[in-house]
Amino acid sequence: MDRKALSAAFPVTLPVLMGYLSIGIAFGLMLEKAGFNFIWAFFMSLTIYAGSGQYLGVSLLATAASLGTVAVMILLINFRHLVYGLSMLEKFRGMGRRKLYMIFSLTDETYALLAGAAVPVGVDPKNYYFSIAVLDQIYWIAGSVIGGVAGGLLAGKIDITGIDFAMTALFVVIAVEQWQSYKRHLPAFLGAGCTVLFLIIVPALWGLGQQQMLLVSLGVIVVLLLALRSRLEDRTEGEEVAAQ
Repeated sequence: MDRKALSAAFPVTLPVLMGYLSIGIAFGLMLEKAGFNFIWAFFMSLTIYAGSGQYLGVSLLATAASLGTVAVMILLINFRHLVYGLSMLEKFRGMGRRKLYMIFSLTDETYALLAGAAVPVGVDPKNYYFSIAVLDQIYWIAGSVIGGVAGGLLAGKIDITGIDFAMTALFVVIAVEQWQSYKRHLPAFLGAGCTVLFLIIVPALWGLGQQQMLLVSLGVIVVLLLALRSRLEDRTEGEEVAAQ
């Protein structure tokens, strides 16, 4: 590990440290409450490393969901990472075996840091990018393990009801920021409309549960957004030109 790159990356990742510790602790507490100790939290954060996916994983583990359901739901929820990876191909070029880890570790927050990264003078860019990615995952692992250990020590002593809303609250904040950033809100309406529609239709017509409803709604949302992609991009470019 390049110490110079690590020292340069640490101040940049401090906001992620604050966020990942708090959300990671909430995840560890939830996992402990579901009957899985901090060792599970450690290995899930080490190998899965997806905040929304891991939060969802807690409920899936608790309900003993099938492997197929888990795989499809995680794929749909993290579908945006495919786009992240494509936009980072040039930055990751020439990183050798580290490229595989960089692809794996590309969370929303790490992507944001890498996308706007200004490499300090005298620091190797590839080592700098790698240091950012490694530090961010260390923060997430630390938070989830702390939460798991705390959940075990404080079991029955504190009420953590509602702590699972931490990730929901984070996504609400992100959604509000996105809403304020764009004049066109068609994607938001599509997402909300499909979710509400299938929440009513799927259980009523087919008698399926919430997991299946989520699969259907996420699948339809992805298909609709792909079908309307060119239209949405044209409108966005038009708004940018008008603004200039």
